[in-house]
Amino acid sequence: MHYQEVESIAAFKKLLRKTSVLKKCAFQNLDFSQVQDLLHHTNFVDCIFLGCTIPDTVLKYLPESNLIFPHLNVPFNPYINKLYTREILYSDYVIGRPDSYEDTFDKKVYAHYLLQGKEAYDIGETLARRLHDHSVTDALHDFLERVEEKKIIAIMGGHHLARTSNDYRMVARLSKQLTEMGFLMVSGGGPGAMEATHLGAWLAGRSIGTVDAAISILSKAPYYEDNLWLDTAFEVLRTYPRSQYESIGIPTWHYGHEPATPFASRIAKYFANSVREDGLLTIAKGGVIFSPGSAGTIQEIFQDATQNHYLSFGYASPMVFLNQEYWEHERPIYPLLKKMADEGKYQNMLLSICATEKEVIQILQQFSAQ
Repeated sequence: MHYQEVESIAAFKKLLRKTSVLKKCAFQNLDFSQVQDLLHHTNFVDCIFLGCTIPDTVLKYLPESNLIFPHLNVPFNPYINKLYTREILYSDYVIGRPDSYEDTFDKKVYAHYLLQGKEAYDIGETLARRLHDHSVTDALHDFLERVEEKKIIAIMGGHHLARTSNDYRMVARLSKQLTEMGFLMVSGGGPGAMEATHLGAWLAGRSIGTVDAAISILSKAPYYEDNLWLDTAFEVLRTYPRSQYESIGIPTWHYGHEPATPFASRIAKYFANSVREDGLLTIAKGGVIFSPGSAGTIQEIFQDATQNHYLSFGYASPMVFLNQEYWEHERPIYPLLKKMADEGKYQNMLLSICATEKEVIQILQQFSAQ
């Protein structure tokens, strides 16, 4: 019998309408003081309480078969039961005052992360981070349950890809079209090619000209180090305030100097970059598009190739390279992979290199239809 996750007081009340004996339930981040009267008539058996607020009058009578994870003294919630959003990460950001980023939840957590050490040695801190990342993964998988796995596509690429570059524009246009075709776009959730992924998804359903119009606004701050990088992003969101489409950014505080793009509708932000990298490639069962990038992107290419070679998750997915000049000459990764695949040293490779959006879309559509 699996644990049943209960993530709201409303869901808790719904369960009680069926039975007063709750067995093998996992309660995540709930404030039970709101329903204290109901608790006295409820029997909890083999349940898990993750960061819940439980009145003392109830706590002392809980059977020992229940497992209680207490609140921890950190500036983040280790038991978060939903994915982050731009509103959470950038709370207290004031447009027109770039320095107000220092007051945001995102920056405060990053400052704490640096203060405690990227590789913290305090067991309380490391436990809180592991619990947090576990909770984020759980929330991410809850969200993805509604999505067909071959409809999840990742775009990888450099964080320093300028908003004014042709590759940025191409990624945004490609992501827009794929989103409109029913694909869920995911990325590392940062600036550059990652941001372009979520910009395109956010503008899905609008005319293709909106991509150029949005980039015109963003071009006032081409790189994430520019003072108005966040301001211009929020200006685009004000200009195009609603989107019926979702996309998921998966950034990390390990690279916390790179701000998370606010164009992602949901944000799964991790502490452990290794968990984040592996998880991002794992969920992208519809394929991975590699736009120009450097060390991090090249690492992801070989990580994805390894997953495909070993059929780690049941089958191989397309590896699509954008920008032939870049991947065949500037960073000749594609010829190396192709040679190893042809020699049988890499198996199960679905490799392609594309110059146009149409080519990419055709490859991914054909794969998802199999």
